[in-house]
Amino acid sequence: MSRFVAAGLSFLLAVLWFDLMFDVQTRGHTGELLPAEVLASISAYYRRVTTEAYPMNMLVSFVMLLTLLAIGAEIYEGKTRWWVGWGTLAMLAVGVSLSLTRTVPNAVRLGAATDSLAVQSELARAIYRDHVFAFARSLALLALQLSAASRFLGRKSRVD
Repeated sequence: MSRFVAAGLSFLLAVLWFDLMFDVQTRGHTGELLPAEVLASISAYYRRVTTEAYPMNMLVSFVMLLTLLAIGAEIYEGKTRWWVGWGTLAMLAVGVSLSLTRTVPNAVRLGAATDSLAVQSELARAIYRDHVFAFARSLALLALQLSAASRFLGRKSRVD
């Protein structure tokens, strides 16, 4: 496995971990509306990381792109089994697409805090779900890459 793939997936996991530290505040509230203090906390976080942190907020998208490119290079160079590379590329591409078309716009909108409490509650819960799945996907991809790399390298050394 490319060190760049591992670094990219690890960076994305770290970012998701920080997001989830705020997102988990949505748990345990069964009503339609989340408490105002929960929404204020989550909204302030997303306002900072999606809008006020410019240009640093662009780093996550840049790392997503670099990780996709690193996986492409890994496939081209034949550094892992074909299905690991292509599977990783497909799963990460879907995740990046969902992030850029749904999760990030929802986070920007929640950060603006201009919607009703009902809409903000819905956005906060949707972001939480997206981040849970993204974290699980990224962790599974990293585990798959690590596992496949150790097997692939072990097989190559026996052949050489």
